[in-house]
Amino acid sequence: MNKDVKTKRSAVRSILVSQPAPVSENSPYLTLAKKYNLTIDFRPFIEIEPTSLNEFRKQKVTILDHTAVIFTSRNAVDHFFRLCEESKIEMPLTMKYFCVSEQTANYLQKYIAVRKRKVFIGEKTAEDLIQVLKKYKEEKYIFPCSNVRKDAIPNFLKENGYQYTEAIIYKTVAGDLSDLANINYDIIVFFSPSGVDSLFHNFPAFEQKDTRIAAFGPTTAQAVRDSGLILDIEAPLPNMPSMTGALELYIKGENNV
Repeated sequence: MNKDVKTKRSAVRSILVSQPAPVSENSPYLTLAKKYNLTIDFRPFIEIEPTSLNEFRKQKVTILDHTAVIFTSRNAVDHFFRLCEESKIEMPLTMKYFCVSEQTANYLQKYIAVRKRKVFIGEKTAEDLIQVLKKYKEEKYIFPCSNVRKDAIPNFLKENGYQYTEAIIYKTVAGDLSDLANINYDIIVFFSPSGVDSLFHNFPAFEQKDTRIAAFGPTTAQAVRDSGLILDIEAPLPNMPSMTGALELYIKGENNV
């Protein structure tokens, strides 16, 4: 995944997006590819491994000792209810659910009748959900998460004396990218620090050379910089909230269109 050194960067013709391919034909990435005649490939850089029931039991977490669950992703929802099923645990009607976004809350309907439950929803980010949690300090929370997770919510709970238990219910690991060893892209797009780690896990001797690096989110951008890479494209920004918008602005400048 290295490129030859050039005195001047060439126009952008190819992009590798480190996420699964979009399901919708209306994806802004596909629109971008068609508009600027680009090759855009999608490839997850990380994989999700479930925590086995035996591994979960070793954490000595008793789900029903809690009165509320905090969900920050659909992966967390899936693996939490998987473990409940494997443990033969039926969630009581009194259990409260605190979800980082409406999308995550809607996803709960896959497992429970949401209209019969107490569901509390943040607007979008962990910081939004924290504002909701501030109103319910009396609950006993369980925070199901990955072995790789953001610090905002657990730090808030700990620093403010909340009763909570963190439970690792799935693991985020580097995917196998060996088939990309001899494939070059003009831009690689990252969405998490784990994606950056996966790049160097697969290619320890990776050199950026004239490959541009794009990052979504401040923690991802910092991970790019910490790894010694040059960050060329960053989102979201106040005037550029989406990754595709940031990519398009960059491509216009590089390709003189």
